Amino acid sequence: MVLAGGKSSRLGGVPKAQLGYAGATLLEHALGAARGAGRIVVVGPDPGTLPDGTLTAREEPPFAGPAAAIAAGLLALGQDAGQFRKPAPWVLVLACDMPLAASAVPVLLREVAGHQDTDGAMAVSADGRQQPLLGIYRVSSLMRAVEAAAEVAGLANLAVFRLLASLDLLAVPVPAGSTDDVDTWDDAAALGVDGGLP
Repeated sequence: MVLAGGKSSRLGGVPKAQLGYAGATLLEHALGAARGAGRIVVVGPDPGTLPDGTLTAREEPPFAGPAAAIAAGLLALGQDAGQFRKPAPWVLVLACDMPLAASAVPVLLREVAGHQDTDGAMAVSADGRQQPLLGIYRVSSLMRAVEAAAEVAGLANLAVFRLLASLDLLAVPVPAGSTDDVDTWDDAAALGVDGGLP
């Protein structure tokens, strides 16, 4: 599940997904990080350039934040699985603004494989910050968390840490730089991300 629907308010509204890095858009890098998944859903505006077979969804209402986006992504994946295939037990949740996230995904996968009793694994940066938008979560556990949050206060603008608070998650150190994200133009400059399409 690739989250690509934020307002990018600190970037003056420029869509993060279409920023360029190393010859590709940030969205393309995120799709590459999810390569190997049985199904991929992009939650956000459809750029019209997604690979064949990629699902799309939109949080309700638009720009309602990542918790609402996670709910929309789960719904799209669940509907697709219901029609065509057995549901996957795990889901990768990845914000599109971390161009180096691909190096963290296999680390998270290994941790989940070795701890089948957990609800998932969340990336932890080299300086100790947890990044919930780079994690692998048990689908059934994440769905329960979404349903519970929706009943209590709704998902719009809900903090992701609050959404995930009831889950038993592994905090997994990942390679340096893999959680670095683009929130501001200073972040973009530090990572070598440019403001136009590659």
